[in-house]
Amino acid sequence: MMASGLNGTLYIGVTSNLQKRVWQHKNNVIDGFTQKYNVHFLVYYELHQTMEDAILREKQLKKWKRDWKKKLIAKMNPDWLDLFETL
Repeated sequence: MMASGLNGTLYIGVTSNLQKRVWQHKNNVIDGFTQKYNVHFLVYYELHQTMEDAILREKQLKKWKRDWKKKLIAKMNPDWLDLFETL
């Protein structure tokens, strides 16, 4: 999950190369939602064994209420720090 800042706009996506994809979002290489809403901070991520599992989880999370997503982020990253540098 990426965010525009603390408790900001959220974006959920799936990728096979997290570091590359986050870099693309941070540098506005990709037109769309993250560029439009300045969503440039990696605040939460999960690793999955297969792309199928990752896509299923992405779809599940996209259906969640915003509050549930915020609580999930807070468990891993209570200060909503940008996790990109830790990858």
